[in-house]
Order: sequence, then structure tokens, then C-alpha cells
Amino acid sequence: MAKLGGFVGIAVVLVATACTQTGQGGGMAGSGAQPVALPPGMTPAQGAAYCSTLGSTYAEYVGSVGGYLGGNFRGGAPADLDARVAIANCQDGNYAAGIPVLQQKLRDARVTVPPPPTG
Repeated sequence: MAKLGGFVGIAVVLVATACTQTGQGGGMAGSGAQPVALPPGMTPAQGAAYCSTLGSTYAEYVGSVGGYLGGNFRGGAPADLDARVAIANCQDGNYAAGIPVLQQKLRDARVTVPPPPTG
């Protein structure tokens, strides 16, 4: 029985450690726990604003992102997994990963992609 107690204690420590680690996209959307990853030529403010614009455009014309990603549920088709991950990347500050995916999702849906910010 003592061996079982030791095993359970180790398992609890491992689970607790895994739950407190932060990694890119590790459920920490918007936490600020990740370093900002910018597309070339954009400031952090421009990256955040452009990501937000793309996410809003996607939510308005393509798929509902729901309240769990900061959007309003309007009904309609839910956003696909790639779009939700891209929006979560934007919320994590990983604009370099989120922006191209959202741009492509808009193109695929034949929605005009908003232009990126300029200088």
C-alpha cells in the first residue's frame, strides 16, 4: 500500500506541473505569457490591431467565433479549428502565426482581406 501512495503522489505532482506550464497556445490566450511574434514590418500595436481586424472580419462574414474567443455569438456556422487557433494565437501575441491563417481563411471564403497597416 505504501508503494501505491508514493505512485499517486508522484502522479499528482506531474499533473500539477503540467497544468501550470505555459506554452505557445497552451490555453493561455490573452495572458501575455508569450513573447510577441510579429510579421515583418509591423509594430506590436499594428500586429494586435490587424489581428483583431482580421478576426472581426472572419467572425462577421465567415464563421462565428463565440464568446470563448472574445467574440459575440451570432449564430451561424462555427469557426473552423484553424481559424480558432489563429485567433487564439493573435490573443497570445503570436501575430506572425495568426495573421497569415486568417488572411487565407478570408480568401478561401471569397471575402476581401483588409489591407495590413502601413508605416
